[in-house]
Amino acid sequence: MLTGKPGAPGAPSFAALAHIRVLDLSRVLAGPWASQLLGDLGADIVKVERPGTGDDTRHWGPPYLPGSTDAAYFLCANRNKRSVAIDFTRPDGQALVRRLAQGADVVLENFKVGGLAQYGLDHASLSAANPRLVTCSITGFGQTGPYAHRAGYDFLVQGMGGLMSVTGRPDTEPGGGPQKVGVAVTDVLTGLYATTAILAALAHRDRTGEGQHIDLALLDVQVASLANQTMNYLVGGQAPVRMGNAHPSIVPYQDFPSADGWFIIAAGNDRQFASLARAMGEPGWAADPAYATNAARVANRAALVGLIAQRGRTRTTAEWVGVLEQAGVPCGPINTLAEVFDDPQVRSRGTRIAMTHGTGAEIALVANPIRMSATPPAYTLPPPSLGEHTRAVLAERLGLSEAELDELAADRVI
Repeated sequence: MLTGKPGAPGAPSFAALAHIRVLDLSRVLAGPWASQLLGDLGADIVKVERPGTGDDTRHWGPPYLPGSTDAAYFLCANRNKRSVAIDFTRPDGQALVRRLAQGADVVLENFKVGGLAQYGLDHASLSAANPRLVTCSITGFGQTGPYAHRAGYDFLVQGMGGLMSVTGRPDTEPGGGPQKVGVAVTDVLTGLYATTAILAALAHRDRTGEGQHIDLALLDVQVASLANQTMNYLVGGQAPVRMGNAHPSIVPYQDFPSADGWFIIAAGNDRQFASLARAMGEPGWAADPAYATNAARVANRAALVGLIAQRGRTRTTAEWVGVLEQAGVPCGPINTLAEVFDDPQVRSRGTRIAMTHGTGAEIALVANPIRMSATPPAYTLPPPSLGEHTRAVLAERLGLSEAELDELAADRVI
């Protein structure tokens, strides 16, 4: 019999999703990113992990949390969750997960296609007992199609989905060639799409009482996320190419050398370009037909970029940023992460937060970027140790006694 009330432990009363229970069977990044976001908004997240090993990212270090074997990678995507260690390759473990799913609103998983069916933990099996259940399956290539049974990883999908065809220096330049983005951006974007889809499915359920299955593929997300680049190809018929830090449709919109480093200019319209020209002491640029309009600047990109680069080397990055900001030209430095967290704007927005881990160590984390006036994100649980909440959750949710828990532990089910 299911016991306990919905609501994340310690979640504030205003939390938007305090009435939602999520059973998270996912690991690595895309799924955990989605469940962390739901947890930040108040949902009660129970993360089911393999006993003894847990989420793969617990071991993806260094660095590791001092006094713990958990890697920083794991910490980035697993706050506001309770960890329950259950071996659901075994019948007794499968039964526990099925019972947890009966009281859940959402199940999130990223196993290979058909991987959970062998355990009776797929959407069809779970929804038979809980028709209101929303299940979100994240895979590399989706539940259908010729690649459905392939394993998918962010790096692989960045290449297959076209992102690396437009990322990196041009092939004609030294160091040219395909380049992946420096963070697993496809996984992160998939996590965000998953969160949106889950919330939409819950809204549908609230109206109809009907749950549903969400099929989300990294490859689909990557293709969709190319945005203007895909449309440039579909409309213009010509595949975009790698342009380094330059923009295919806006000039100047890239990095430029300064006397002591680099800075970025992002002049998105003719007015901003005219302001840039005056601020750089070259007002004639804006009057020159070769540069007066964005279309002309794109056509004469190489010449104009060379002129700006020449002027850029006459001052430091800080000097140029000060001059251009005063002139109303979008610009900025290229910061290291140390400089990012020391930036006055970043500090004023409270982007860095701290939580105390179960080991007693203080963890520095990055805040959720959502700002809401009535139901802001809250941080109630630090990233958990493996199996930290197993007994508490099984007692709370399933009403298991200490004797029953001891027996499951002795049998190595939990």
